[in-house]
Amino acid sequence: MKKFLQKIIWISLISFYFLQIEKVQAIVPYYYFPTIKNLEKQSLYIGKNAYQLLYFGQYEDSLNLAKLAVKINSKDEKLWLILAEAQIASKQYKNALNSLNKAEQLNSNISEIYFTKSNIYLKTSQQTKAKIALEKGIKIEPNNHKAIFQLGNILLMEKNYVGAIKLFDRSLKIKPDFWQAINNKGLAYYEKNNINLSIKHFKSAISIQENAEPLLGLASCLRINDTKSAIQLAKKALNKDPKYVNYNYRKEQLWGEKLQDSTEILLQNEQLKNDVIIAKSKIIESS
Repeated sequence: MKKFLQKIIWISLISFYFLQIEKVQAIVPYYYFPTIKNLEKQSLYIGKNAYQLLYFGQYEDSLNLAKLAVKINSKDEKLWLILAEAQIASKQYKNALNSLNKAEQLNSNISEIYFTKSNIYLKTSQQTKAKIALEKGIKIEPNNHKAIFQLGNILLMEKNYVGAIKLFDRSLKIKPDFWQAINNKGLAYYEKNNINLSIKHFKSAISIQENAEPLLGLASCLRINDTKSAIQLAKKALNKDPKYVNYNYRKEQLWGEKLQDSTEILLQNEQLKNDVIIAKSKIIESS
């Protein structure tokens, strides 16, 4: 009886062992092999996330995701554009141009490629190249009022005031309430010594949007003949945007030498002394 029981136990153990082997052999590892279509979809999703991070100022994370997106799918020009934007945000201008060139190779009929190139050229003080890039983009998208406006700004930088005004007018035909173009016509007219037209355009810009720039521009125009109004306008401008107290900041906004000189004289007025001090302190606090 004892031997019989031992035999039964051994048979049971052996049966259990082989059952476990079968179970183990049945556990075959599963590997997911995505299709090209799935990979492309994932790359677009990653690219979209990269762009969103860029919008929220998370430049490093955006750049890493954009690089991953083009690594997965190098044949989508939109992903190269997103990578270029992330590289610009990280001040990697040479790399950004390379990315835009790759986007252009894939599809040369996208205006945004050339508009983005022009931004890089302007940031790196290459105005002629910026102008050429903008003109290419505008040929593709002739009703882009912002691109036409930017081309006008380049002419403004080159002191080609007549040409700049023509482009601002062209921009305004597409979008009549584009106050920035109206404002910059005011800048151009001032440098042409046409103060009355400068006043007219600054007032028109203010009627659309009461921004610090046309307010201070108008104040500078009225400095001699209407000091009281000039002081009030200057106070309002500096309160809205303290950065306009700074000469170099105004220069970045394309203010010409004549308007700059008039503004500097205005800001030295005793009645604006406290406003100037407060504006400068706000700039320091925010830096």
